[in-house]
Amino acid sequence: MSILIFLIVLVVLIVAHEFGHFIVAKRAGIRVDEFGIGFPPKLFGVQKGETAYTVNVLPFGGFVKIFGENPDEESLRGPDSARSFAHSPKYIQASVIVAGVFFNILLAWVLFSFGFMSGLPMPVGAAPEGATLSNPVLVVAGVDGGTPAELAGFEAGDRIVALRENGENETQLDVVSIENVQSFISPREGTEIAVTVKRGDELLQKLVVPALGIVPDKAAIGIAMDMVGTVKLSPPSAVFEGGKLTISLTWATMKGFGNLIADAFRGTADLSGIAGPVGIVGLVGDASDFGFVYLLGFVAIISINLAVLNLVPFPALDGGRLLFLIIEVIKGSPMNPRIVNVIHGVGFIVLIGLLLLVTYHDIVRLVG
Repeated sequence: MSILIFLIVLVVLIVAHEFGHFIVAKRAGIRVDEFGIGFPPKLFGVQKGETAYTVNVLPFGGFVKIFGENPDEESLRGPDSARSFAHSPKYIQASVIVAGVFFNILLAWVLFSFGFMSGLPMPVGAAPEGATLSNPVLVVAGVDGGTPAELAGFEAGDRIVALRENGENETQLDVVSIENVQSFISPREGTEIAVTVKRGDELLQKLVVPALGIVPDKAAIGIAMDMVGTVKLSPPSAVFEGGKLTISLTWATMKGFGNLIADAFRGTADLSGIAGPVGIVGLVGDASDFGFVYLLGFVAIISINLAVLNLVPFPALDGGRLLFLIIEVIKGSPMNPRIVNVIHGVGFIVLIGLLLLVTYHDIVRLVG
């Protein structure tokens, strides 16, 4: 089931991206030869005007075939060359290139807005003013490595239901908040505590012994906690707050990518948190287990990541095409089409290699 949901999510994300390229190219009068869902071989299709709309066998997204995007003899000097991407003004080319990124961000905005209208889970402290807040629960936001909590099997996303001190004088805590959980744990260094958590629909009991040295001056088990509730807004407020959330997450994602690239050049990049297709299948499954609104929020976050990734100035990505366009504007003449096509081809091969490498690490983590 997780694989099916992942494929649907992937098609939605890629088709939204490609639709951005498609609609802007169409509006600009550039010839669009094909808009495809999935990748060839073709299952079926329909021809409307000059554009073929196809559904293909390999369900891994989609594509748009814009005439002259990869310049050849026909698009440069053929009878219809005036309508090719290569002969369009530079600002039109730039608009077509960035349209895919824009539509991914727009998709995230729509999903977040719909989530706020339906009831979006988020930290209580981050709830917008005037929101209706319901069902607040204490959630494990993170687990520190090498701590009692990690050894006991706590996971991010676990909802803390109750705590109990084991022993003859049993003490139980049922009213769960960050403050009273900390107050319960901090004086119990070396004493085994049973923590009841809810993971999905399953109740689990974790036995853990608080220890000193994790936080200053008191015992702890090594978890970060946050109160998370369901936040619901009126449609106008939902659209406004959805836009604000989209902008803030896009900026945070850009800074994260920038730091990752800088660390990669310094040789200090931590790639352990990067997930490929196999890892994302599991994450999509986890999000869908929590409910449809959780899945919408997760898809919105992936859409933002896809948008930012495509802006990286690397060959075969939209950012790489935009970089070559800027170079042409600066030098005042087109770059050699054959060289540009070869560079994009090599970039595509490198990206596939990186994807396979990340997928390999996903599988190692899965079976390890």
